[in-house]
Formats: sequence, C-alpha cells, structure tokens
Amino acid sequence: MGPFSPAGSRQTAASMSWSITFKLIIIAVLLVLLLIPSSMVEGLITERAENRDAATAEISSQWGGAQLVLGPVLVLPYTVRQVSEKGVVSEEIRYLSLLPDTLATNGTLAPERRHRGIYEAVVYRAGLHVQGAFQAPPLADLGVPAAAVRWSEAFVAVGISDMKGIRNGLALSWDGRQHPFEPGVPTASVLPAGSAPTVTTQFNTVLNERRRYSKYHEDDEDGPRGQSTNGVSVAIPMPDEAALQRRHTFSFDLDLNGSTGLLLAPLGRQTTLHLSAPWADPSFIGAFLPVRRTLSGKDFTADWQVLHLNRNFPQHWRTDTDRPAVDESTFGVRLLVPVNEYQKTMRAAKYALLPLTLTFLIFFFVEVLTRRRFHPFQYILVGLALVIFYVLLLALAEQMPFNAAYGLSALVIVGLVTGYAAASFRHRRLTLVTAGVLTMVYGFIFVVLQLQDYALLVGSLGLVLVLGIVMFLSRNVNWYNPAPDAPELPAGEPAAA
Repeated sequence: MGPFSPAGSRQTAASMSWSITFKLIIIAVLLVLLLIPSSMVEGLITERAENRDAATAEISSQWGGAQLVLGPVLVLPYTVRQVSEKGVVSEEIRYLSLLPDTLATNGTLAPERRHRGIYEAVVYRAGLHVQGAFQAPPLADLGVPAAAVRWSEAFVAVGISDMKGIRNGLALSWDGRQHPFEPGVPTASVLPAGSAPTVTTQFNTVLNERRRYSKYHEDDEDGPRGQSTNGVSVAIPMPDEAALQRRHTFSFDLDLNGSTGLLLAPLGRQTTLHLSAPWADPSFIGAFLPVRRTLSGKDFTADWQVLHLNRNFPQHWRTDTDRPAVDESTFGVRLLVPVNEYQKTMRAAKYALLPLTLTFLIFFFVEVLTRRRFHPFQYILVGLALVIFYVLLLALAEQMPFNAAYGLSALVIVGLVTGYAAASFRHRRLTLVTAGVLTMVYGFIFVVLQLQDYALLVGSLGLVLVLGIVMFLSRNVNWYNPAPDAPELPAGEPAAA
C-alpha cells in the first residue's frame, strides 16, 4: 500500500493530529512550569520592597518615626478605699481622665527626602500649635466623690508616639500661665490607646490602611495596639471642684520630627485641624477626610472638623474601666513618594501569563502552518526571556522613573525574542508578526498600569479581544490535517534583519 493511498493518507492525518495534540500538551506543561519562576519574581519584588522598608525604618529610628499626637487630657487622681474580708483597709490611687471641650490644631509640615543607598524615605518637621478649652461636668455625674480627689496632684498629659522626635522644650499655657512639661505619665491608662501610621512603603500599604480602619477586622491576638506610656505631663493643681468646673483655656507649641505620616485623635467635643505642606502628593488617611482641601503641583492645605458624636469613645473615663481605643477615629496625612515602583512592578508581574501564552501560540501556529518543528527547549528559552523582563523592570525601576524603566525593559526583551524568532523562523513576515504582537502586549500592560479606577475593565476587555483574535485566526485551520501540502521553509531563506 503506497504512502499516497487513502489508508496512508488517513494514517498520516492521524499521526499529524496526535503530534499536534502532544505538542499542545507540552506547551501547556511548559506554561505551568514557567509560572514557577514568575512566582519567584513576585517573591523578589516583595523582598526588595521589604529592603526598602528596612531602610525607611532605619532612617525613621534616627530621625523620628511616624507620629500620633494624643491630647491634651486633664487627669484627676483620686483615692479608693477598700476593705478586705478580714477588715483590713487599703487605699488605691486611680485616675479620672477628662477630654477637652474644644481642640484646635494648626500645623505646617516641612518634608525632606533622605536616602539610604538606593532607597528613599520621606521625613518631616512638624510645627503644631494646639489650643482649646476644658470645662468639666460635676464629679457626681462621673462617679467620683469630690472628697476622694487629690486636687493638688491634678495634671495634664499629652501622648506622643515617638518621643525622640521632640525638638524643643514644651510648655503648657494654662489660663495664661506657663507650665513646663516633664517626660512620662504615671500610667498608660490615663491616655487613650492609639498607634501611629505604619512606615511601610510596600505595595500593600493601601490594604494595610484599609484593614486598620475597617470596623470589621479581627482583633489582634496581643490586644489593643498602642498601649505605651509615651507622653509628657505637667502638674496643674486644682483648688476644688468649683475651680474644676470653670472654663480653662490651654495652648502649647510642638516642634516635632516625624516620618511618613502624622495622625491626630479627635479628643475634643469639637476637634479641628489645619495642615499645610510644600508636598504635591499627600494621602489623607484615617477615619475622616478633610472638609476642605487645596492641592497644587507644589503644595497642599487641608482642614478637618470632627464632632464627638462622630467617634465611638466618651469624653471621660476612669482607669478602673476600659481604656478607650482611638485607632478607628484618628485622621491625618501620609506624605507619599510619587512613584511606588514595587507596586507597579507587582501589578505588571500579574500579567506574566499573557505574553507567555501569546508568544507560545505564535510559535505553535508557525509549527502547524509551515511544518517547521521547534524543540521544547526553544520554548523554554523564549519563556525565560519573557520572565526576565520583570526582573529587569524591577532593577531598572529602582534606578530611574518607572515609565522609562518599563520602556527600556520592553525594548530589550522584544528585541531579544524577535532576534531569536528571526533565527528560528527564517521568515521575515512571521518575525515581524512576533515583534508586533509582543509590542502590543507590553503596550497594553503599560496602559493598564497607568489606570486605577478602570484597570479591571480595560484589562478584561483586552483579554476578550485577544481571545477573539486568536479564535478568528484559527477558525479555518484543519487540526486533523493542517497544511498537508505546505512545504517546509527552505533553510537558506533570509531571516529578518
């Protein structure tokens, strides 16, 4: 029976069909295997981001960390007598903490860029003027007998998350008289529990902030955050309850070093904050957005206004009761570095399967339509080149603007794969098709990276379009006997330049 008999033709077609199916299985396996180095690239991005965080933390530890300012709080010590079962009388000192009626803060931030190796961190010097007034309700309404209060030991406390950031001597103006602050508070319970903004510059910063201020996140296993005694206090003796209930005004100036961000807690019945800074990229973080803000290409100003009804803790508490936590109510600003190369590189790496799949499809169609055979090793080489794109992008983005790094990385990898395709295909038109497809793929990914609100929509439409084009181009291919009469391209045909 000759090779061109009907039986021989059927046998050849069956052999071709099995060969194509086997090659598709090999390509699918190679794609899955190449996802391993792709995931390793994502791990590398995370590691480099952690290195940047470590450099930022080192700078912050020397300059002053991210700051949270709590206060002022008027604290009244009082004595509680207890009688044991045996009739032994003991005394214990407890504290009543009172929050101000009005709390107004006016501040300016002077940002600076500091470097540790190739990494950059943002630090600032904050000048804050804090003023307001206290007017306490009757002690009977607070559950504390006036006779038990140690009036001469009353004091005002202010919490500062990183004390080494204080740059000047602090003095409290109380009803027009100056009283110098001293470091420390007798117990952490006299101040609310709060924590400063995180100093991380990783790509998951936004997720961390959303979790922090979410009302539905799980509680930390180690208990409430921010239970430290960082703060300053000043003695403000009170003659009696009548003096306590009078309206008392206060003010103080705070010159403070900090890093990354600044938060305040709305401790007043009416709390206002005005901040300004020569910084073009602020991120307003926390539970409340500014009621007014002005952004320009060089600076910003923002105003907040918060009522005591907007928060979930009272105007007073005793240390024998639960200490209020303010993390869900704090607000302020984070000074962003304009380009976060790690976030964008990670987003680009999420699309690693797209250029891999399309490039492998081009090689596969060339095999099917021209009967030129490519070894799996050739697929692996092309796949590794496409994976190395993200390593090259990460390395260049740490040294130059992200857009320039992306363009240079794409140019190198498209040139490398196109040159290899030219040597393998030895066909100018197919080589140009490969270069064009890769250029469009990397251009599409670049467009998606520039979008935020519409990234998912544009990305989904792009994938649907790509799938539609592949389906259209392959609609007439006879997969059981593809191009039976197509001769193999001659080895001597000139390759693309």
